[in-house]
Amino acid sequence: MSRPTDPAIALRMEPLRLALQGAADRMQAAMMRAAVSSIAREGGDCAAALFLPDGRLLAQARSLPLLLGSLIPAVAGVLARFPGTTMAPGDVYLLNDPWSGGTHLPDIALVHPVFDDGALIAIAATSLHHQDVGGMAPGSIPPDATEIHQEGLRLPPLRWRDAAGVLPDIDAILAANTRTPANLRGDLDAQWTALAQGARELRQIARHTGERFPAVCEALLAQSADMTRAALAAVPDGEWHWHDALDGAGDDAAPVAIAVRLHKQGGAVTVDFAGSAPQVRGPLNASAAAMLSAALFFMRTLAPQAPNNAGCLVPLTLRLPPGSVVNPDWPAAVNARTATVKLACNAILGAWAQATGTQGEGVAPHAGVATVLALSGTRTDGRRWMFTEIVASGAGASASAPGRAGVSTDVGNARNTPVEVIEAEAPIRMLQYAIRSGSGGAGAQAGGDGVRREYLLLDGEGWIAYRGERHRSQARGAQGGGPGASAVARLLLADGRVQPLAARSRVRWQAGDRLLIETAGGGGWGTADVAASVPSSPSSSALTSFHPDPRPECP
Repeated sequence: MSRPTDPAIALRMEPLRLALQGAADRMQAAMMRAAVSSIAREGGDCAAALFLPDGRLLAQARSLPLLLGSLIPAVAGVLARFPGTTMAPGDVYLLNDPWSGGTHLPDIALVHPVFDDGALIAIAATSLHHQDVGGMAPGSIPPDATEIHQEGLRLPPLRWRDAAGVLPDIDAILAANTRTPANLRGDLDAQWTALAQGARELRQIARHTGERFPAVCEALLAQSADMTRAALAAVPDGEWHWHDALDGAGDDAAPVAIAVRLHKQGGAVTVDFAGSAPQVRGPLNASAAAMLSAALFFMRTLAPQAPNNAGCLVPLTLRLPPGSVVNPDWPAAVNARTATVKLACNAILGAWAQATGTQGEGVAPHAGVATVLALSGTRTDGRRWMFTEIVASGAGASASAPGRAGVSTDVGNARNTPVEVIEAEAPIRMLQYAIRSGSGGAGAQAGGDGVRREYLLLDGEGWIAYRGERHRSQARGAQGGGPGASAVARLLLADGRVQPLAARSRVRWQAGDRLLIETAGGGGWGTADVAASVPSSPSSSALTSFHPDPRPECP
């Protein structure tokens, strides 16, 4: 690994790395404390990071990789429209446009230039999944969308705030295009709280480091690049392929191919998604900004002790075919991009496991799905309610350990929304929250199990927007391990009928109806003296499991 020639720079590298990491983590914590929506406050569906003035990632919070990776193109998108020379102290810019560095419309990125003594020294950025930004369905994640215009308010890079405060005209546009204006304003304020804190700490860090601050930052990026190159060089050169498929999109039930080729030579790697399906009519398309999250996650796994910055991307060449499901053309629908990014990340890890499996390293594919629910409705007294949550699945096993059950994996990494929070926010009782035993793939090390969650609507009526995955496929095992179980979702109607839900569904429900979700399991690792597979769909026992008596109570 190369070393800085200036001893004073070398001595400052580790203290600066720790200071930057701490500042990013404290930004994340401040944002979650101040957030209004439970998906950010409890689920952690938000991210914070620090950048150099030219847009290179300097440090990121240890939070949600799905959003962390996409902050890099978001900052680039802002700088492309508002160069640093045009920025002023107090400015904050926002965007959510997938063709300007965004991912899907509920994820709004805020970008704040940090000045010290009149000089631009860094950039602080946050992203947060907002409760609602308009569109054809409450929650702005309509599983039946066919173009971006149905998904909500699309925002190219705009100035949201200056030294005098939030710009009234922009605030009015935002508030007029959401079903929950108080939540939107509150969560944007939470993002600003994090940015302001990060800016204060960055100025203190830069002053403490002194005139060598830019040079030490460059040295940290070089160190990360060197450590990542060394990790790649330790693996034999080669080329590995992995194929997977999404359950289908829109009105077409045909599987949607995800294909990846890894070509590793020396200290460099190419991740090429040629062979993936053309963009689809439904919302499974993932923007290039979203796909960078999968690539960044993989590159960070190679040298996890390296400084947490853009240096890890230096050895990477990422190829995303234009007009494909992993790099769609406007005006594609994109709100369900999480499933695509997760399966793409799984594909990268599956291919890499072929490279490292003989060395006892690597991991079997995770379940490859984070189920996203947007539940909304109206009580009998006319009061409206809405919330969004993320439901975890199972992790893939490794050569040395079984997969974890009931966790959000790889780029997901979101937290479970507590039952108490759901029941406080909505007329819902949670009848079950349990591990779905036996859903992980068999093997010398078993894959992690998914979870089972059951929701009873107590009052009124409403909508379920369900975005799942793995209903028709399974997470494959590695090195001879078995696949995990497929996912399933059902609406158990009060009159006794059972309505199966497809991987992407939007349906109505009424008081007394129950929503049952069983998420997929992760793949197993290695052969074992047991059956090397599990059923592709759960048994009917899920329908006869114990349900507490839904006593009539005030919702």
